[in-house]
Amino acid sequence: MGDMIPAWVNGELTPVEKLEAHQKGLRHKAISVFVMDGDKVLIQRRALGKYHTPGFWANTCCTHPAFDESSKDCAARRLKEELGITGLPLEYRETVEYRADVGNGLIEHEVVDIFVAPATADLKWDLNPEEVMDVRWVSLPDLAREVQAKPDSYTPWLQIYLDQHAASIFGDLSPA
Repeated sequence: MGDMIPAWVNGELTPVEKLEAHQKGLRHKAISVFVMDGDKVLIQRRALGKYHTPGFWANTCCTHPAFDESSKDCAARRLKEELGITGLPLEYRETVEYRADVGNGLIEHEVVDIFVAPATADLKWDLNPEEVMDVRWVSLPDLAREVQAKPDSYTPWLQIYLDQHAASIFGDLSPA
């Protein structure tokens, strides 16, 4: 059995196997983190072994909390597991719900708690190659231009965040 994540089944939050939740398009909990240095955000390129959106660029990290795990604890855990980053303060920004086709018959229907973590350009990371193949700093205006020019290189959720939620995530730094 795979990872169990919190998903709504018949209106009740229930542990559901992660792949099943995506195959059925079940509404489920998630977190997303944006590590920021001023107007620059650290983005990651998802590993080619990921079961959906492999090789796509995404926000710093994202995942699904365990059934009994808080969103903030999950965000800190995932920064460490994917990128080897620890000790950054996590600032909750908002909860977003979206539904997106992520290919191969899979649907992300997420209720996402979004966090921003301030950092500096000298931040050290240690990439988990099973999760992340590359990272880079990019300014929000440049990221917005890149996503518009090559949307097929970026995850659907990153596009949704930038298009519909930039002001609440990034405040005055919003590229919109």
